[in-house]
Amino acid sequence: GMPIIVASGQGQREHTLRAIGLGAYDFCEKPVDLAVLRTIVDRALRLRALEEENLRLAALPRPSPIRDIVTADEGMLRICHTVERLSQVSVPVLLLGESGTGKEALARALHEMGPRARKPFVAINCAAIPEPLLESELFGHERGAFTGAVRQVAGRIEAANGGTLFLDEVGDLPPSLQAKMLRFLQEQVIERVGGRTPIRVDVRIVSATNQPLEEQAEQGRFRADLLYRLNSLTLRIPPLRERGEDPLLLARWFLARYAREFNRRLRGLDASAAEAVMAHRWPGNVRELGNRVRRAALMAEGNTISAADLELSPPAEPSEVDLDLRAARLRAERATIERALARSNGSLAAAARLLGISRPTIYGLLETHRLSPNQ
Repeated sequence: GMPIIVASGQGQREHTLRAIGLGAYDFCEKPVDLAVLRTIVDRALRLRALEEENLRLAALPRPSPIRDIVTADEGMLRICHTVERLSQVSVPVLLLGESGTGKEALARALHEMGPRARKPFVAINCAAIPEPLLESELFGHERGAFTGAVRQVAGRIEAANGGTLFLDEVGDLPPSLQAKMLRFLQEQVIERVGGRTPIRVDVRIVSATNQPLEEQAEQGRFRADLLYRLNSLTLRIPPLRERGEDPLLLARWFLARYAREFNRRLRGLDASAAEAVMAHRWPGNVRELGNRVRRAALMAEGNTISAADLELSPPAEPSEVDLDLRAARLRAERATIERALARSNGSLAAAARLLGISRPTIYGLLETHRLSPNQ
């Protein structure tokens, strides 16, 4: 982490460039002029102090009220404040959004910011557990209920008594368990597998999925009555590509975090990395961004992170086609519509008001740009 200044009697340009390229702060020719050297040293120390200040500022608490959410996007901040309010009431909440958008962080916030914070937060991924075992995981089982059941085991629902149960990927809940889950939500009573004794529990349910449950309910693949129980309140989490400058903000925050973790003095993102971060579509959302920055912080050879370190392609130079005025207007129109949909949580009426247009007009624009309210 110490600033390096190279002094040499060989003042050729190639030596200077090579030293700077290898990480030196500056290059000084011999014989050394003490006044020049003092200026170079002072400048190197000031630059180092600025780098440390930048890393410190990047690690400061964010304006988001939720501990694990880093955002400056208005739509995402609105969701965070909604979560803050909902944490005080024990109604079921359904979180809709792509994988990696922070649904579990929001679910934990609903628990930790509310009156159930001292009780357990129990998470279960409905897609990760084989169907024959999922019922036992959720509801528990009695001794002898099936082969291998050598003792009585309490399920996840019972373990969450007094706290919160987070059902991740609830869209993958098998049809055979949907009816039993519905009875639990209606009566707050469960029975272990192989048992006959009703067990009353007090559990708040928060569920999440990236699947269109409304469409599945219409097609009969998900019980509509269970959906109505799960989505007393629905929050739609926008993907990272619709969160304005958040990709760059998050990349810098992750870089400061991993620089401390790996004990590396990294100045930040260079221009190519910043442009690549903002141009990338981030199909894996925040999880993909965090993984790329972590790998770059660990493997980068220089003291700045480049687009190549992130394994991203730098944005292409604008072509003549890109400069077409009509195409530019369409791109700007699409970006504005996507932002309005993100801010309105998919509500077409609210998005139309934000855009200052009528609902028939927004329907036409959605068809023109091949967008959907949930996109």
